[in-house]
Amino acid sequence: MAQHPTAIVAAGAKLGKEVTIGPYCVVGAEVALGDGVVLHSHVVVEGRTRIGPRTQVFPFASLGHRPQDLKYQGESSELVIGADNMVREHVSMNPGTEGGGMVTRIGDRCLFMVGAHVAHDCQVGDRVILANNATLAGHVVVEDDAIIGGLSAVHQFVRIGRGAMIGGMSGIENDVIPYGLAMGERAYLQGLNIVGLKRQGFERSHIKGMNDAYKRLFSDTDTMAERIQRLAVEQGDLKGVQDIVAFVQGGSSRALCRPKTGHGG
Repeated sequence: MAQHPTAIVAAGAKLGKEVTIGPYCVVGAEVALGDGVVLHSHVVVEGRTRIGPRTQVFPFASLGHRPQDLKYQGESSELVIGADNMVREHVSMNPGTEGGGMVTRIGDRCLFMVGAHVAHDCQVGDRVILANNATLAGHVVVEDDAIIGGLSAVHQFVRIGRGAMIGGMSGIENDVIPYGLAMGERAYLQGLNIVGLKRQGFERSHIKGMNDAYKRLFSDTDTMAERIQRLAVEQGDLKGVQDIVAFVQGGSSRALCRPKTGHGG
């Protein structure tokens, strides 16, 4: 382990092999740092926070301090951060609360750019990107491979589906379907995240089928429940459509983010 002489590491902190703790970092007594974790400098990690192997944390990040929730009463909640993450300057992440399951959880291989914020009880999947100053309110769920654009804000309890893309400076008040592309001051769907689908290896014919399913999902015929059931039967063999069907049927306290016109195209 390499620890700079100006760093303060409380007794009781658990440090893995080859951990690097840079100048002026502060590590609390209940913190656990996995093998190869790097705290570059001026990083504060407090509370019951676990950081997975090889994650790097850059200057002035604040991880594990008490949630910004007036209902929090000091309960012994957790912040769990996975492996191989990149947590850039001025990022803040808070632990969970009794009202949200007691844990905020971050997956593996995520990138949190400068000033990003993850509030209490959020559940963030793998390979997620939060661009500069993107913020998640409490209880938000972000599934694998989603991208949240810079200066965007996600309302509490909203779900962002797998592979979705949120354009910069967007306000997200409602759930965004998997692979959806949403943006706007009060965000609306603009279609599917075609670039993201290509990057994930979806073939052109597969993307075409998903785009057709998207248009049918947000058509003006029948109810949403009837349309989603029909998609499950008729196009349920397409992987992306399966994800969308499961997401819509999963239930939420928020409505779905929809296209402006009520049509998919």
